[in-house]
Amino acid sequence: MPSVLALDGAHGEGGGQILRTALSLSAITGRAFHLTDLRARRPKPGLMPQHLTAVRAVAAMTDAAVSGDRLGSTELVFVPRHSPKADCYTIDVAEEAQKGSAGAVTLILQTMLPPLALASEPSVIVLHGGTHVKWAPPFDCILAAYLPPLRHIGFRVDAELRRCGWYPTGGGELVCRIGGSPIKPTRHIRAVVRGALTRISGRALASNLPAHISERMVKRALATLADLGVPLNIEPQTVPATCAGAGIFLLAEYEPLSAGFSAYGRLGKPSEAVADEATTQLRDHHNSGATIELHLADQLLLPLALADGSSVFTMSQTTGHLQTNAWTIGQFGVAKVTIEEGRPCLVHIEPQGLSPVYG
Repeated sequence: MPSVLALDGAHGEGGGQILRTALSLSAITGRAFHLTDLRARRPKPGLMPQHLTAVRAVAAMTDAAVSGDRLGSTELVFVPRHSPKADCYTIDVAEEAQKGSAGAVTLILQTMLPPLALASEPSVIVLHGGTHVKWAPPFDCILAAYLPPLRHIGFRVDAELRRCGWYPTGGGELVCRIGGSPIKPTRHIRAVVRGALTRISGRALASNLPAHISERMVKRALATLADLGVPLNIEPQTVPATCAGAGIFLLAEYEPLSAGFSAYGRLGKPSEAVADEATTQLRDHHNSGATIELHLADQLLLPLALADGSSVFTMSQTTGHLQTNAWTIGQFGVAKVTIEEGRPCLVHIEPQGLSPVYG
């Protein structure tokens, strides 16, 4: 077995992305890793419930030997024992938190999905926790912006939302079905020039709040985006959840790739301000001419690192998350990521081939 890979959790932006990418690539390659200073640059360093949940989920997939898997731990050793096992997995962040938790299940999904997509048989993941929370892609963006590029490169995957989970209690549920494949994805993405904006769709959600909350968000978004001259289809919806929550989720539909944007309500924040936050993000992306939305870019690096062929795309500007994820992928040797600075900047992903070490 190769030596254990040493990873510095304080590298770059020093958050949870190093852990999540390391878990995915450890499961795929069979390479063990030792992660120190875990989430060192966060206000509360160490494993939070969503991170611990991801560790134990990937450990279950690979029968891994793990040490340091406890809340607050800043050091983790992860040694997978076999390739990812296709199965039906039910994951609940609240079990690790030992209370209601809005830990982001979309981030856990992004950790589990690539290894299971390469398994020989189909899998199902049922995730309970936060589906629409800050600092993580909301389910709406996962469904409309993240999964389509994965399908393009060859992943067979779909997802559905059964219940919204807002901060602070979570309680949401999403289901992801993954069609296994014994070979790596056979396509790549080359998206340097963005096509025209053809439509903007989306929805404003409110749970356990008056209906006018979502209606006002929609009214403001429609008025703000009208000058772009494309069809607008943004709808207000009241959805069940365990606590109050609200947010707006917009999809700018381009060729070849759409871009998702989100904003959340909070006590004392007017509905119009929530809509303005999301529409400003959309306009900034639109004016940049980039092909990939700022936050989606770092999420796509790992799947594209597994593709059969080099990928290239533009984003409005580089981010700490992108640079850190590129570094982590490079540590496992599965791809070389090159970033050409600029506005927009150019991102190249050159897969180096997979050579799993499982016996």
